[in-house]
Amino acid sequence: EVQLVESGGGSVQPGESLTLSCAASGFSFRQYAMSWVRQVPGKELERVSSINPSSTNVFYVDSVKGRFTISRDNAKSMLYLRLNSLKPEDTATYYCTKDQFFRGQSEERGQGTQVTVSS
Repeated sequence: EVQLVESGGGSVQPGESLTLSCAASGFSFRQYAMSWVRQVPGKELERVSSINPSSTNVFYVDSVKGRFTISRDNAKSMLYLRLNSLKPEDTATYYCTKDQFFRGQSEERGQGTQVTVSS
């Protein structure tokens, strides 16, 4: 059974930082591209960042370029997202996803972790 468990969310002030983690199990993590997506109630799911299996290729949506960093540890089956210089518009539930291929359709999604940015 595929399991994706996110953690690390919280409530922070604008300009602060967070690191999100996703513990993956139930599949061969090192063989799959992974992503972080986010959702605000009433809005569509947005892909924030993606990483290929070997970490040689990454993607960021324009709104987070230069502020967020995606990484993975294949030995530990862990996916990370470092969020710097957070803005109120980054407030959302963040999910990690297992993808069919790099920037492809997501096959599985975790339960999410809430990030709230407010002064």
